[in-house]
Amino acid sequence: MRVDLLDPAPFGRNDFWSTFTWLRAHSPVHWHPEPGGDDGFWVLSKHRDIVAVYADSDTFGSDRGMRLGSDPAAVAAVAQRMLIVSDAPHHPRLKRAFHQALAPQQMPGLEALVETVVGELVAEAVEEGELDFIDLAKQLPNRVVCALMGIPRADWAWIGALTTDAFESPDETLRSRAHSEIFLYFIELLGERRARPGDDLVSRIAHDTLVDEGEGTERPLSDEEIVVNCNGVLSGANETTRYSAAGAVHMFARLPEQWELLRSLGTPGIAPAVEEILRWTTPGVHALRTAVRDTEINGTRIAAGDRVTLWNVSANRDEDVFTDPHAFRVDRRPNRHVAFGHGRHLCLGARLARLELGALLAGMLTALDGFEPAGPARFNSSNFTWGITSLPVRLLRSRAFAHRERAAL
Repeated sequence: MRVDLLDPAPFGRNDFWSTFTWLRAHSPVHWHPEPGGDDGFWVLSKHRDIVAVYADSDTFGSDRGMRLGSDPAAVAAVAQRMLIVSDAPHHPRLKRAFHQALAPQQMPGLEALVETVVGELVAEAVEEGELDFIDLAKQLPNRVVCALMGIPRADWAWIGALTTDAFESPDETLRSRAHSEIFLYFIELLGERRARPGDDLVSRIAHDTLVDEGEGTERPLSDEEIVVNCNGVLSGANETTRYSAAGAVHMFARLPEQWELLRSLGTPGIAPAVEEILRWTTPGVHALRTAVRDTEINGTRIAAGDRVTLWNVSANRDEDVFTDPHAFRVDRRPNRHVAFGHGRHLCLGARLARLELGALLAGMLTALDGFEPAGPARFNSSNFTWGITSLPVRLLRSRAFAHRERAAL
């Protein structure tokens, strides 16, 4: 079988799954050449191999880039300062510091904030009745993260559009310009928070968060560390929740029996449903690591300097780990997906994404009897961050919700 994971077309058509089924069965550690040269990369498609590489950050490094097609100069500029392209000892120290700022006890109002945002969005959508669901899905994480960071509301839509351009635009110049604008915005915002701290995430990171350098030595985060990682939090939270939320509604419209099952399970069914949504959608398609020394993966020799790609979308459909992996089942247990990665580089925004998706499901269960397709779903053509970009849908309003709304008037 011809394998070309650099071709964006199958991702845009949502028909790349058979390639990974073949790879898992016939070539789980697969050498993938690149066009026009002798270079290439390894493709890992099995859950066990992907988890093993994620866990072995001493052998497989991140500081030379975390995705195919990244700009080496841009990676070098933020390596060992941005979490996703840093390795020990810098990575664990930085991650512990950011976990301080994002810890539950530091954000007691987070759940209330998410519930407020979800309530507003669901009410607006129900009133509209028919919409492109991606318009709601992209506003949820953007509003939450912007509010969390204390970004003025007037800037929320602009920041959301910039984030999409920075990570999804097919135009490399536009992507670079969008990243630059985000960095400049956070530099200005950080300067304001340094001078006049508030009750927001950027202020806590700037004033209260320390990096433990060992042997009793602590230091504040540098401006550069704060700015590049705020960009990471913004993009990670936006992309995962947007694509997972839209992917969930896509499946509930296609499989109304799964929506009915979730309604019958009630609140206890939300947590496992969120995990199945994350497994099913897997917005983070692949991650890249570079071998820092000669090693082996599943009996295949890997040379120092070789690039190794970890295909999360394939791991999450692995027949050896998931029963009936190509079925969407909201009550699936256990669910050992790797939608957020694994090991030291487990996504910093995982808790926030789960909270947003859980609140969205809870809000829709209260307000809606179900969903009907109103047009074809469209997907983006990306082998890195992937998902639905358009989902016309009709929302079937719950009679009980409508009755409560009338009673409140």
